[in-house]
Amino acid sequence: MKIALMDSGIGLLAATAAVRRLRPDADLILSLDPDGMPWGPRTPEDLTGRALAVAEAAAAHRPDALIVGCNTATVHALPALRARLEPEVPVIGTVPAIKPAAAGGGPVAIWATPATTGSPYQRGLIEEFADGAAVTEVPCPGLADAVEHADEAAVAAAVAAAAALTPDDVTTIVLGCTHYELVAERIRVAVQRPGAPRLVLHGSAGAVAAQALRRIGARPDPGAPAAGTLTVLLSGREGTLPAPALAYDEGRLLRAVTPAR
Repeated sequence: MKIALMDSGIGLLAATAAVRRLRPDADLILSLDPDGMPWGPRTPEDLTGRALAVAEAAAAHRPDALIVGCNTATVHALPALRARLEPEVPVIGTVPAIKPAAAGGGPVAIWATPATTGSPYQRGLIEEFADGAAVTEVPCPGLADAVEHADEAAVAAAVAAAAALTPDDVTTIVLGCTHYELVAERIRVAVQRPGAPRLVLHGSAGAVAAQALRRIGARPDPGAPAAGTLTVLLSGREGTLPAPALAYDEGRLLRAVTPAR
């Protein structure tokens, strides 16, 4: 089994680690775009072009499925990626976990990039899936970039700024950018109110990994031999995990994977 994941940077680590935990025997292909990152400020057309190039680099390794480990790329490039690669390679996008978050019944905050916050895309998801729950959209300027570079001071400042915009009665936070899942516990600590029930955080990594397995007719097997290989592509060139990846548990989990030969 061979699963590919793509993103401009290390936001794909959370989904990659989720796949690794579900199927330790799966070969993993990570296709990043250091030459073109960040994708967020790019026009939709430019971003789609970069995403297609990164996806095709991964597809050259003949994966069974491709996960788009980036919310922004999913919004703008998913139709083009599916048109280019499917049905040969199923393409799985990453969507904020608004529906399961709203099912909890309490007030919900969606932390997302400034470009996504208030966008027609996110507003559409809220309208479709929030099911009447009170939802606050919280912009998080600088947080994804700080996580990408493992800049602890910048992460702390960005998390604190977003926490200050999060209503006190929020019981659930949707992590609307894959980078945020790498600092989920720091977000929880910043928002948790003394004496309140433990804050619930909803990311997308686990659901995306499970969906990838379903699309290829495979089952989770966490006890499988940890024999899967890891191939890292950097704007199409074979390389290694970027150094900041090793600042996170998800990156350190992958460091032990035998590189592909």
